[in-house]
Order: sequence, then structure tokens, then C-alpha cells
Amino acid sequence: MPIRELPPHLVNQIAAGEVVERPASVVKELLENSLDAGATRIEIDIGEGGIRLIRVRDDGLGIARDELALALGRHATSKIASLDDLSCIASLGFRGEALPSIASVSRLRLVSRARGAAEAWAMGCEGGQLEGPLPAAHPPGTLVEVRDLFYNTPARRRFLRSPRTEFQHVRSVVERMALGRFAVAFRLRHDERAQFDLPVATEPAQQERRMAQLAGEDFVASLRHLEREAGGMRLHGWISHPTFSRSQPDRQHFYVNGRAVRDKLVASAVRMAYQDVLYHGRFPGFVLFLEMDPALVDVNAHPAKTEVRFREPGPMHDFIRRTVESALAATSPGREAARIAPPASAAPPAGPAPALASLFTAPTAETVRESLAAYAGLAATPPALMPSTSVPVAAIPGGGEPPLGHALAQLSGIYILAQTSRGLVIVDMHAAHERVTFENLRAQAAGAGIPAQPLLVPRSLAVSAGEAGWIEEQGGALAHYGFQLERGGPTTVLVRAVPALLAGAEVESLVRDLLADLCRDGHSSRVEQRMDEVLASAACHASVRAHRQLTLAEMDALLRAMEATERADQCNHGRPTWVELPMADLDRLFLRGR
Repeated sequence: MPIRELPPHLVNQIAAGEVVERPASVVKELLENSLDAGATRIEIDIGEGGIRLIRVRDDGLGIARDELALALGRHATSKIASLDDLSCIASLGFRGEALPSIASVSRLRLVSRARGAAEAWAMGCEGGQLEGPLPAAHPPGTLVEVRDLFYNTPARRRFLRSPRTEFQHVRSVVERMALGRFAVAFRLRHDERAQFDLPVATEPAQQERRMAQLAGEDFVASLRHLEREAGGMRLHGWISHPTFSRSQPDRQHFYVNGRAVRDKLVASAVRMAYQDVLYHGRFPGFVLFLEMDPALVDVNAHPAKTEVRFREPGPMHDFIRRTVESALAATSPGREAARIAPPASAAPPAGPAPALASLFTAPTAETVRESLAAYAGLAATPPALMPSTSVPVAAIPGGGEPPLGHALAQLSGIYILAQTSRGLVIVDMHAAHERVTFENLRAQAAGAGIPAQPLLVPRSLAVSAGEAGWIEEQGGALAHYGFQLERGGPTTVLVRAVPALLAGAEVESLVRDLLADLCRDGHSSRVEQRMDEVLASAACHASVRAHRQLTLAEMDALLRAMEATERADQCNHGRPTWVELPMADLDRLFLRGR
């Protein structure tokens, strides 16, 4: 077959294959155009899941009469004008492909009235043929009506699912946009039935109501607000308490400079922050907004613009992880209970906090050596890494009741029962002590850094030429992880030192994975993860065991240690460490007050 130039209509249909996958893709592109136009209210009407009808109306800037035809032409946009603009994109759209691509596979009608204009104008497009502009009646803003999607491409239409399924995808897109733009009102209708009508939400209470309507009351009840700014980046929004989790990441919403994205690097940072407070295979929820210099983000990395590339992924990953970790650290029993506790005047005065019994003193280096000699070379750890001091007792604001109350008894040698003015607290003593011990071990390790242990005989590893070159150029950066590596040949590296805590681990696979991460992403969290695994094993084996009988003083000592420990609501494996039965629930169990 000879080479020939494709007709414009066929070119548009091919391009539409990247932009228009299903009705939800059309809705996404139209919503982005409305938001870029400065709309404060957007109304979306859907018919038969978007297959028959998609209508998006906004009150944005509108389009002038002489620009309507341009808006339906390929590569025509008001958002960028030069190559410099492409490297610093602040708008959601920029390619000028959405409207012509949609118009090539549907019957499209565009009505718009620019702000300050006396009248509106309408353009139609069917099968690539433009009609208009013609005078029309419309308030300031723009209306885009898309009918009979894929009517002229039957093969594409056959791949669409049922109207119900397609609408669920549309609704998901609208919800994601609405969660990212609280200053914009959204209304969604399907087959003439109202789905939701969300007013502008500028106050925190209004924002919580919007999130509750879109994501559920249980999700909002679990949220914790966070905000941090550093290194030219600002992260703010909400993360869920570890007690809220899902079997899939459908409650995870992340926005970069207002753009909803799904980024593996971000997911990795959040997952690492939750790794020791959440069950494996479960996903936390969050609504997070990252603001940074647009020049440091490449939004032109994916046809659907749902993925981005960061110029400096390592610092960004660490910034997100540490911000989320700090927010989770603020969910200790003391801080959580302080939020719901009655006024200090209503609480009975507490006596002096009992001194921590020796049972709850963090394990010494000798103890860990004896009990964990088989765990990844832990016996070789320098004594400075093993905490030997007691956990500080939490200060009680105003001298009132401690958040976890005072111990009453022990149940089956497993649970501690404690009384507060609010009701009954039940503590899993092994899980709680495990978290206290783990946080002490990790704090000590972090304070001392990651010490390196030289190998008596250097290990030679075969790697790729690119990885060997990276070692030669930037091998010094590995000292941060406790490794000393140097290039030994075109495709070999020599391992001369490894992290002391991981001296007994499988060095070869760890180094290979570490190099792969560093060469690809510029950073790696594998060493920290492996060290946390070793410390978690140490904490588990050094913690008080079930069926150990404790005195009341020892029980109270553990309660006070929990109140002073970060992330004490869950053990290292994600199990809860304590629950509370309010008096109202106990009264209902016994039918009191009826």
C-alpha cells in the first residue's frame, strides 16, 4: 500500500482514541475546560451513562464569537503560546485537542457568551463539519452538549459497558473534581434525576459536609487535617486515621497544583508512612493537595494527563512521607482523648503518675542480643542504638484525668481494663507494649543514624553498565544508607560495608534493589523498610507476653507510656492496641434509663 496523507477527519478520530476512551473521558476534558475558564458553578447532565448525552454548563469567562471555530480546531488553545509556557503549565488543559477530538466522534454543540458580550453564539459540529456561528440565548459562560458518542465509530461503541457502569465512571470523575475544587459549586444529574448539588465550600465545616456527601460519613469521621510547607513545597489536606481502611485505594485523592493525578511515587510515600500502623493489603484514605513550582512538574507525560513526572522525586517523596508520618504521630491516645475529654473541672483530680516499672523499661542492648541473635545480625548492633531509658510519662493537662484512665484489673492475662470518666478502656497489653518498645528503638536508631559495618571480605556483585556507572559517579550518596560501594569493573561493584542492623540480611538482593530504585527514581526507602522490619521483630520479642500477670502499678505504667508514645493506637502490625466502651453504650447493653 503506498504512503498517503490521512484526511483531517480520520486524523481527528485517531487522536480521539487517546483523549476519548469513554464518556467519563469526555466529562473530564469538559470539566477541566470549565475550571480553566474560572467557573464558579458547573452543571453536568448525563443521559444513558453519557452514551446518549453529555451536557456541561458553566459560568466561566466564555468564548468570543470569532474564537468559536478556533476552539473546535486542532491545536488551538488560549493556555500556552510558547515553548517556555509548556515547561511551566499552571492550567489543567493546554494541548488544544479535547474539543476537536470529542467533536470527531460525536454530535457536538457549543454555545458560549463571553463576559461583557451582549449576546451568545452557537457552533455545531457533526462528522467533522462545522455549522455556524449562529446567535443563541445563553447567560455568560459556556455550554457544551455532546450527543451520540461514537455514533460514527461502531467498533469503539461496542466496547462501552452498560449505561449504569459508564455513569459510575462519570460520577467518579465528577466527585474527584469536586473534592479538589471546594470553591466551585457542582451539580450532577443522570437521566433527569439529581445525583448531588454541591454548593461552594470555603469553610472547614462546609468542606467536611462535601466530603461526607461524596465519600461517606465514616471517611470524614476518621480524617485528620495536616499542613506543612518546606523546600518550596506545600502539602495540606486530610488523611484517615489508621482505623479507617479500604480493600482498594478508592478513597485516595491527590492533587498537584489543582490537578487530580494518580502517581506511584505519591502512593509509595503515603504507604510507607502508614506501613506500621495499617494491615498489609489495606489502603488508607486521603484528600491531599501538593502545591509547588509548576516548572518542577511535567504534566505532559501522559495522554490523559492523569500522571505527572517530578523533576526532583526524591525530596518530594520524603516531604510527603514525613508530613504524613508527623500527622499520624499526633494520633496517640493522649492526643486523641484530649479532643473528646470533658473539661478539666469535671474530671476527678488524678494522683501522681506511677513511676514506670522495670517491666516497661525499653530493652537494653544485652536483652536484645540474648533474645534476637538470629534476627538479621541484630547482635552486632552497637549499644548506642539500643535504648536503655524509660519512656517519659505524658504530662496531664491541668492535672486532670489521664486520657487512658487508671487500671482496674487484668483479663485473661491479655487485656488491661481501665476506667475513665467516659467509660471503660480495654488495652491489648502485648500490642501496646510492642508499639512503645518499637518507637523507642526507632527513635534511638534515628538519633544515631545508620551505622555502617565493614565486611571482612568485600562482596563482588554483577550489575548493569548503567548501574556501575552510577556507582562511580554518585556512589558516595549510598553512605547515607550505611553502604560503602565502589566500582570494580565495567559491570561489577564491590560492597565494602553494609548497615550494621542488616549485616545478616541477604546483601546481594538488597543492593540490587537499592541500585534499581536510585537509578530509576533518585531515592530509595528499602533500607529503612528493612531496618524497621528488624526493629519490629526486636520489639515483638522484647515486649511483655500474654498471660503475664501484672500489678496495678505496672498496668498504669504501660498506660502512661502509651499516652507518651506516637502512633500508639496501633501495634507494629496494624492491629488496634486499645478500644473504649463509652458509658452510654454500657447503659444501652443493660437497658438502663428506659
